Amino acid sequence: QVQLVESGGGLVQAGGSLRLSCAASGSIFSINAMNWYRQAPGKQRELVATITRGGIPNYVDSVKGRFTISRDNAKNTVYLQMNSLKPEDTAVYYCQAGIVGYTRREYDYWGQGTQVTVSS
Repeated sequence: QVQLVESGGGLVQAGGSLRLSCAASGSIFSINAMNWYRQAPGKQRELVATITRGGIPNYVDSVKGRFTISRDNAKNTVYLQMNSLKPEDTAVYYCQAGIVGYTRREYDYWGQGTQVTVSS
């Protein structure tokens, strides 16, 4: 059984910062890409940032220069540092990871989501 547990969401004023964390636990052999998605009310879920096992990041254009994704492979944890937050960043943020279990098969897992609210 594998779980992804997120933390770090909250309410912040525009221009502020938040740091999200997502820790994977359970029967894990290795973790491939780790990703952060977000879903705002009435909108589709969108991929915000992704990071490979080797640490190569990629971002959606709307967050480039403001958000930084990182990971600690020893802790099976991915982070999202969010700076210069805007009201349009308000959403539920989800982490997702491609996790290889001891059967050597990869499955996608999702966290439960954490609310980020940016006030103007």
